[in-house]
Amino acid sequence: MTSVSSSPTDPGTVDGPQPVFAESSRLQARLHDLVPGGAHTYARGSDQYPEHMTPIIERGRGARVWDVDGNAYVEYGMGLRSVTLGHAYEPVNAAVREVLDRGLSFSRPSRLEVDAAEDFLGLVSGADMVKFAKNGSDATTAALKLARAATGRETVAVADQPFFSTDDWFIGNTPMNAGIPDAVRAGTVGFTYNDLGTLRALFDAHPGRIAAVFMEAATALHEPAPGFLEGVREMCTAEGTVLVFDEMITGFRWSASGAQAVYGVTPDLSTWGKAMGNGFPVSALAGRRELMELGGLRTDADRVFLLSTTHGPETAGLTAFRAVVEAYRREDPVATMRRQGTTLAEACNEVVAAAGLGEFVDVVGHPACLVFRTRDASGRPSQEMRTVFLGELLRRGVLGQSLVISAAHTDADVEQTVNAVAGALPAYERALELGADAVLDGRPVAPALRSTADPRRIR
Repeated sequence: MTSVSSSPTDPGTVDGPQPVFAESSRLQARLHDLVPGGAHTYARGSDQYPEHMTPIIERGRGARVWDVDGNAYVEYGMGLRSVTLGHAYEPVNAAVREVLDRGLSFSRPSRLEVDAAEDFLGLVSGADMVKFAKNGSDATTAALKLARAATGRETVAVADQPFFSTDDWFIGNTPMNAGIPDAVRAGTVGFTYNDLGTLRALFDAHPGRIAAVFMEAATALHEPAPGFLEGVREMCTAEGTVLVFDEMITGFRWSASGAQAVYGVTPDLSTWGKAMGNGFPVSALAGRRELMELGGLRTDADRVFLLSTTHGPETAGLTAFRAVVEAYRREDPVATMRRQGTTLAEACNEVVAAAGLGEFVDVVGHPACLVFRTRDASGRPSQEMRTVFLGELLRRGVLGQSLVISAAHTDADVEQTVNAVAGALPAYERALELGADAVLDGRPVAPALRSTADPRRIR
């Protein structure tokens, strides 16, 4: 591969100028004075990046971003997986610009709400109705309320997957559970993905009490085993339990119609967000009519207060969603992400293997949702070694806690990333030999969900 050219604002090569973070560091310190945690999303926090290397972003286009110090990066993660078409994707931006002059928010529904709902339900064939909102947590919590109202039960079973909601019913069972009553925490029980026996055990332990089963049909690292999703579906039907698929990540990455279309298993309810707006804030709850109408006017049952939000139907987000749908009709972003992600993973693993470090670092996962795994000299997963790798990628113009790709990542972007991975390996090898402290400048990254601010407390 050819070396990527460098300039004072594009630290793309091993030998090029090193990035500086003076203005980013100043603004990050100010953010800690103004915003709890120094960011509005824990996954975006400074503790998720090497200390003293916390870029503050100025702008982005395609798969590239520029920070306030003028450093340029190929970006991965793409807005916590919310951008599949690329930053500032012009067809989406143009559609939003056009609607701005017609107003954003009204006291009655707009025609756009009809059009957007028809677009959505045209994609998700297993759903009869949809309601739009602004974030995924609201959608998942609304799904749980529907399930509890429909079944008269309270307990919720969740798969051992990373994240479903910021609300108490889920966060209460993570290490970051301060302020959540024990009684709320007790209402959520867990089972193991791809293990029907663990779900069966929950139903047996809580007979007639489980209102809903929450899960992602697939994740970056795990495809459903043969018969697993079908078994969950059958079990929920037999138990009178509502099956909810979280499509926040899989929607518009696995397929525009979600993982449920890929694997051929239909949930009772599904929750959506992230890439459905290509970065614009929009989320959705969709599902069977008899459940969704519990929040409507065609029911004699007690009504569910279901996603009654001021900004849920504002026109910019729904217009962005419709433009995303049109882009998926016109092009094939899913195929592009699969192709580029496959190329990226294979090439990265080749350079790692060539360096003899394959047992310590690798790139794995669904092609549209890749992650890198870092291990220490004992072969154990290591935050310290993760920090070494993140820092070396940053020095070479690659920004990302993962290698989650978009359809905007070009061959040149992939090539620069593979070069950056190759360039990061000598420092990684030194850290294996001498210890990460010999390479790191500052403290290592820490889990986003943890019980205390240490080990990255701001002093």
